[in-house]
Amino acid sequence: MPETKINHKEWYVPIAFILCFGWLAWHFPFFTLDFMTPEDPSLLEQLSSQMMRNDVTPNLPGLFGGYADIVDWTALIAMPILFIIGVLTVERARMETEIWRPVDRVAVFIGRVTMVLISALTTVMIYEVFLRYVVEAPTLWANELSLWVAGFIFLFSGLYAMQQRSHIRIFIIYDVLPRFLQRTCDVLSTTLIVIFAFSLCYGGYGESFTKFYTWETFGTAFDPPIPATLKPAILVAVALVALQAVLNLVSDWNIEPVKHTAADDIDKEELEAIKRSVGSN
Repeated sequence: MPETKINHKEWYVPIAFILCFGWLAWHFPFFTLDFMTPEDPSLLEQLSSQMMRNDVTPNLPGLFGGYADIVDWTALIAMPILFIIGVLTVERARMETEIWRPVDRVAVFIGRVTMVLISALTTVMIYEVFLRYVVEAPTLWANELSLWVAGFIFLFSGLYAMQQRSHIRIFIIYDVLPRFLQRTCDVLSTTLIVIFAFSLCYGGYGESFTKFYTWETFGTAFDPPIPATLKPAILVAVALVALQAVLNLVSDWNIEPVKHTAADDIDKEELEAIKRSVGSN
C-alpha cells in the first residue's frame, strides 16, 4: 500500500465514537434497568437512584416505556455504526507499518481513538492545573476523569502497538537463528499470548460481569463508573491483543525478517533536524 498522509477527516469519526461511548458509559444502567432488571430490590434501588442522580437529560421521557431516552438510544445505535465507518475509512499514516491487511483496520482505528483520548486527557489535565493554581478553584471531576481516560489509553494502546510491531522485543538471539527456528519462536510467543489471554478472560469474566451488571462506581464525589467499565475493557483489550498477535503471525509468516543493528535506534529524521539546527551539512 502506498504511503499516504493522514486524512484529518478520519479524526471526526473517532471523536464522535468517543462521545457516544462516553454517553453510554454514563447512562448504560438505564438499559440494564430496561432489559436486565435486577431481582435484588436493593440493587434495583441503587441503580435507579444512581441513574436519577447522574442523568444528564432528566427532562426527556424514556422510550418504549423504559428508562433510556432518545439520546441514550441514539448513542447506542450510533456507536457501532461509527465503529464500522471508522474501520472502513481509516488510512495508513506515513510512519506506520506497511504490513497492512483489511482486518488490521480494527486495530488502527482503535489506535486513532486512543490518540484522541490522549489529547482529551492532556486537555483535562491542563484545565485542572489552570483552575487549581491560577483560579484556585479545583474541580471535583478532573482527577477521576483523568484516571478513567488514562486506563483506556493504557489498555488499547497495547493493541495498536501489537499491530504496528512496535512492542518491546529482544533480537540478540532471534536474529542469529535460521528462519525455521525464528518461525518456531514466533509460534511459541504467540501461543503464550493466547494462553495468557484465555486464562485471564476465563478467570476474570465473573468479576468483570458482576462489576458491569451492578455498575460499580469509584465512590468519590464525581463517582465515575471506573470499575464497571475498565474491568470488562481489560478482558476485551487482552483478547484483541491475542487476536492481533495471531494475525501478525499469519501476516509475517512468509516475510523475510529484518536484521536489526545499532543503527535502528537512530532516528534519521531527528538526526537531520539536529544537523539543520546547528548548521551542519
